[in-house]
Amino acid sequence: MTRFRPFAITIIAVSLVFLLLGLFFLAMPRAGASFYGAPTRDVAATTFVRAIGLRDVALALYLLGLTLSARWRALTIILTATLVIPAGDIALLMMSGTARPVHYLLHGASLLCFALLAMGSRRQP
Repeated sequence: MTRFRPFAITIIAVSLVFLLLGLFFLAMPRAGASFYGAPTRDVAATTFVRAIGLRDVALALYLLGLTLSARWRALTIILTATLVIPAGDIALLMMSGTARPVHYLLHGASLLCFALLAMGSRRQP
């Protein structure tokens, strides 16, 4: 198990945010659809949001497991690969035509967060 250095604590905090976000999307898909700028009464949209919830829960568990086991190289690979998620989300928003600036801001913040974490994880022993 890793010593809880500030970087590890940061990763754990981000993991917990994504775990809670994923559980929120699973439990309340209509609210999650609104969060994504999708129609809240559309069955396809709420199904999509539940899939996003599962993705976020899995991501949180990957990050927690790799951080707690101090697998820094694997964590760096996962964090770098994770950049595809917010970049893809932004592209999907652009194609949907239903997004508002706040939606882009949320996914852009996620992209920046994961980019910074990926760079920081490279510096871990």
